[in-house]
Amino acid sequence: MAGVAGRKRGFDRAEVLDQVMRAFWHAGYDATSVADLTKLTGVNPPSLYAAFGDKKALFAEVVERYQRTYGAFTTRALAEEPTARAAVERILREAATEYTDPERPRGCLVLSAPELAGPRRAEVDAVEARIRADVAAGVLPAATDPHGLAVFVAATLRGMSGLARDGATREELGHVARAALAGWPAPVP
Repeated sequence: MAGVAGRKRGFDRAEVLDQVMRAFWHAGYDATSVADLTKLTGVNPPSLYAAFGDKKALFAEVVERYQRTYGAFTTRALAEEPTARAAVERILREAATEYTDPERPRGCLVLSAPELAGPRRAEVDAVEARIRADVAAGVLPAATDPHGLAVFVAATLRGMSGLARDGATREELGHVARAALAGWPAPVP
């Protein structure tokens, strides 16, 4: 038979990837075994490896998917809001909602996985760049510490994620967000 490159895959790749993402999100990379994933998805190990590669490659694909979907609110806010403060306010407000959504694991996959220090540093860098732009534009005082403020935002988000995993409500995370914003430097008049 010409044109037949192999057997047809017997599962929906996107659906399996979503199931795997939720497993890693819920239990973490180290605590989630390939045996757990095959049991959860019903996909046998050879098929799982053929479709996604090893566990590390599968996790990388899961993280990329997470960042394009559930975690994309941070990137959108940084791109769409007119100031760093408006972006951070939106990020914190949306984090309170996203981290407590009853339809999926609580907290943030990227913030809870020790293996993802690189993407977390990239988020700090992106927030810092927005803050630096506001300082350069005269929106924020020249004495503003962009790096320190970006790290504060990251610490707030990580704390909100941890609180959500421990059962904090959306309202409680909203309180954290408002308290964090109270420490934001006043704009230049």
